Amino acid sequence: MGPEGFRKLARSLPEVEERGHMDHPDFRVGGKIFATLGYPDGHWAMVKLKPQQQKALTAAHPEVFIPVKGAWGRQGCTNVRLRAATKPLADSVLRLAWQNIAPKNLLSGRKT
Repeated sequence: MGPEGFRKLARSLPEVEERGHMDHPDFRVGGKIFATLGYPDGHWAMVKLKPQQQKALTAAHPEVFIPVKGAWGRQGCTNVRLRAATKPLADSVLRLAWQNIAPKNLLSGRKT
């Protein structure tokens, strides 16, 4: 998986906007970030998971996922080693991160 593949998967999710934050691209739903590219460098991405999701994924795929350093990592922010991530795995974790952040009405399919 490369950065452009990750970007394409993230942008394919419902109502996602790509913006910039701290000199790297981010992906938002409902105005909130669920993933970024280029953190800590161009070989990595980040997804916002719940701590228990992070724990399960880092245990199952330690070559792909590692917690972000510090408080953000303890809250579930997880780095994705792009080169080691398969397309199905990246798609799955992006969908999980999107679901964690998406507004409830979007998850239920209702429009406000």
